[in-house]
Amino acid sequence: MDVSDLLKITDELERINKTYDFFNEDARLNRSKAARVEFLTTTRYIEQYLMPGAKILDVGAGAGEYSLYFARRGYQVSALELADNNIRAFREKLRPEDGIDLVQGNAVNLSRYADESFDAVLLFGPLYHLHAEADRQKCIAEARRVCKKDGTLFFAFISNDMVILTEFSYRPDYFLNGDYDKQTFRLEDFPFVFHTVDKCREMLRAGGVKIVNEIASDGVSELLEDKINAMDDESYAQFLRYHFYICEKPEMLGMSNHLLFIGKN
Repeated sequence: MDVSDLLKITDELERINKTYDFFNEDARLNRSKAARVEFLTTTRYIEQYLMPGAKILDVGAGAGEYSLYFARRGYQVSALELADNNIRAFREKLRPEDGIDLVQGNAVNLSRYADESFDAVLLFGPLYHLHAEADRQKCIAEARRVCKKDGTLFFAFISNDMVILTEFSYRPDYFLNGDYDKQTFRLEDFPFVFHTVDKCREMLRAGGVKIVNEIASDGVSELLEDKINAMDDESYAQFLRYHFYICEKPEMLGMSNHLLFIGKN
């Protein structure tokens, strides 16, 4: 079985599960300096909204990178993840003292959690996979339901417009032969679902989310991966300062593979 075989799987939950047989989520955020930019940016923003002892729900927790980070800093963390491979990788890193309530489940059904039971809800994976708008809105509605009225919601998306350039960096023929509409520049939603900045805003506002910030969470880090990875620590630290300087600028939002939206109920 290869990645193209995922298209043959008609059950969406099974297809999402099998996707992570091909993509190593356990290494995605920590394999290099360039890969770490997204994680460092995202945690920097989340921490601005957390009070000591805050309760966090990590929906679509992947291999646990965010859950473990916050649990080991004294926050109360619950985590839900669908994919078998990600659950296994998460459990291998989990220590008893982490105190994380880790379960396997679906982001569109958070019925195991009570209304308004979390100070922060992270949604850093589910909206990469849900093709139907109705399912995306169920996912957003569930996240809002379990988040306290004065809590904060964090949503991640994969950016349609930047991924085209990223693919071109790997495939010189991509502009002629890539899997996108040559007139609208809309990517084929496989194996992930891609959104423009405007579509992200539209989706969240339709779900009743009040957007308070928008961040280009990894910017150009994948395009410049080799150069960033070759930096010494001092140069890398200065690059991160530059990235933090530009990542909220409206003109830079579309030029990022991953987008972070912060919202309130």
